[in-house]
Amino acid sequence: MELRNLKYFLAVAREENMTRAAEQLHVTQPTLSKALKALEEELDTKLFTRHSFSIHLTDEGMLLRDRAEDLLSMADKIEKEFMYIDDITGGELFLGLAESCQIRYIAGAIKKLKAKYPKLQYHITSGDTEQVAGKLQKGLLDFMVLAEEPDPRKYDFLELPESDKWGLVFSESDPLAIRETVTADDLLGLPLFCSGQAWDNEIKSWAGNLFSSFHLEGSFRLSYNGSVFAKAGLGYLLTFDGLIDTSPGSGLVFVPLSPVLETKLYLVWKKYQPLTPIADRFLKQVEIDFEARA
Repeated sequence: MELRNLKYFLAVAREENMTRAAEQLHVTQPTLSKALKALEEELDTKLFTRHSFSIHLTDEGMLLRDRAEDLLSMADKIEKEFMYIDDITGGELFLGLAESCQIRYIAGAIKKLKAKYPKLQYHITSGDTEQVAGKLQKGLLDFMVLAEEPDPRKYDFLELPESDKWGLVFSESDPLAIRETVTADDLLGLPLFCSGQAWDNEIKSWAGNLFSSFHLEGSFRLSYNGSVFAKAGLGYLLTFDGLIDTSPGSGLVFVPLSPVLETKLYLVWKKYQPLTPIADRFLKQVEIDFEARA
């Protein structure tokens, strides 16, 4: 299967129009049509349904689109890795990061690395475990930062220097704003916002028997989006301390949970996977920085 044909396929899938896709790719329509026909024959399946003025993907076409995006991303990553393999001044670094103030340690390591290797380029994917773990497994990321203990059978990892403390973010006009802490009893009957991953893990464990009486009003992968809804008075956001601006005048407050709930974060990479030169240098810098904080 030729990567060129996959690139042509993705262009048509994106544009839903042969003429526009051909113009974007700087090829003729007959060349594009021939490539797509070859791809369909190779896979022995129909990838598109053709209409008068547009083209739409079949179910098989949608499956190939997802696979092709990963394949082309991997091919691009491999090409860049070899481009920089003998270049000690730079390289490409790919990271998937959970939301946490501790990401400042990752940023600090990259800043030091950038001073040593000025051609370093880095690409950040933000999200929860579900979003980034798959990319790491496929080799699309060099490292990820997880808010849960990694599986040592699949990953090598380093624990970040600090833990993140959980609390409740909500409107400063709420009666709970005068409290120094909030308990599981305080959350009963409240419309709560939280990430789906944390709700099913940290929050469930922390709340114990009361968890079944909690009400999840809505789930958010990004705490900032949840804080917008909390500020609008739609609910109460369970999140890490420091992620949301709760300074005077922000309209929001952060109140820690009681008993204290903390989450450790980990820098993770695939076990037995050789690191690129720049990824190896990044890891060494992180190890030095983490050791200095110990």
